[in-house]
Amino acid sequence: MATALKTKPKPKPQADKAYVFTWEGRDRRGAKVTGETRAPNMTMVRADLRRQGVSPTKVKKKPQPLFAGKKKITSTDLAIFSRQLATMMSAGVPLVQAFDIVGRGHENPAMQDLILGIKQDIESGTAMALAMGKYPLYFDDLVCNLVAAGEQAGVLDVLLDKIATYKEKTESIKGKIKKAMFYPVAVIAVAIIVSAVLLIFVIPQFKDLFASFGADLPAFTLMVIGLSDALQKWWWAVLLGLGAVGYAIGNSYKRSRAFREAIDRTALKIPIIGPILNKAALARFARTLSTMFAAGVPLVEALDSVSGATGNIVYQNAVLKMREEVATGQSLQLSMRQQDLFPHMVIQMTSIGEESGSLDDMLAKVADFYEEQVDNAVDSLSSLLEPLIMVVIGGLVGSLIIAMYLPIFKLASVV
Repeated sequence: MATALKTKPKPKPQADKAYVFTWEGRDRRGAKVTGETRAPNMTMVRADLRRQGVSPTKVKKKPQPLFAGKKKITSTDLAIFSRQLATMMSAGVPLVQAFDIVGRGHENPAMQDLILGIKQDIESGTAMALAMGKYPLYFDDLVCNLVAAGEQAGVLDVLLDKIATYKEKTESIKGKIKKAMFYPVAVIAVAIIVSAVLLIFVIPQFKDLFASFGADLPAFTLMVIGLSDALQKWWWAVLLGLGAVGYAIGNSYKRSRAFREAIDRTALKIPIIGPILNKAALARFARTLSTMFAAGVPLVEALDSVSGATGNIVYQNAVLKMREEVATGQSLQLSMRQQDLFPHMVIQMTSIGEESGSLDDMLAKVADFYEEQVDNAVDSLSSLLEPLIMVVIGGLVGSLIIAMYLPIFKLASVV
């Protein structure tokens, strides 16, 4: 099995685009029947209906709503598809029929096209791993290798279940990380919006009031009024500047490996957020390696796929170094120890797994542990940041209010 897995499916052109056709016809008993069929053209619809014993009387393409547009295929769509397919196969539903049921029942038209395109290839005699390999944007080498292993060993339902579990766990971790990152961003965004509203709409009212005083204003008040005047005049430049900075950072993160590594390395050191990102990377590493090793993928090849699944370039570089060392005959736990990234518990569990021949089970336990740790850390973060949001927004709003009321207090004291 291991030798055969080294040949990865090569991407091929995607299947012909399919459309939805509505049809009417008569079955073998002469009864009127209607329905919908997805196919590349009307001729194939008629041929498919005749194979089913239906004589079509009317076939036409289903009109699309005026503002309809295909939704993007998300990783959540792929995770749900993996679980549905695994459930169908475990229940004994034939592979082609399982693809047909899952594909036609999916709400996302783009996902329907993807699933039914793979189904057409399988019907024509293409192996499932090769059919999925035509869509490398959605099915990576890890998934294709596991499917190939299942087809060759005759345990496709078991491997599909492993893929579904892996996808679900991975999506769960991604969701928790997004939730953890959302709170700091929300605090900053809300603080900026509240401050901008006060500076643009509220402070000018006080400025008109202060003009009638005919007295010198406190330095803090003058600074806030100056900031308000600048923001009213140059708000468009501020927005353009923020947009340009955001675009530059995003573009650099995608294109520059050095910049991405600097950002990822810095993120791992941020208080509160950093430990969550570290635990999430460890959970992804352990879960991916456990899944691939359990499927019989050789360790060196498995590490190659695992490197891209950690979600952090610092861990990716470390796993690639481990791969080189393991390829020369070094044990996995020793190569992990040399990277100075993996906690002692992870190294010891890996060592026990290597010695006992149950590396996949030990890594699965490690993944379960760190996934639970991430879950608890995110819940704690939510509780911690709720009062922090109040403090930050309250501090900003309070500072602006104090700046505006200082002249009034000064005037009252003079009177």
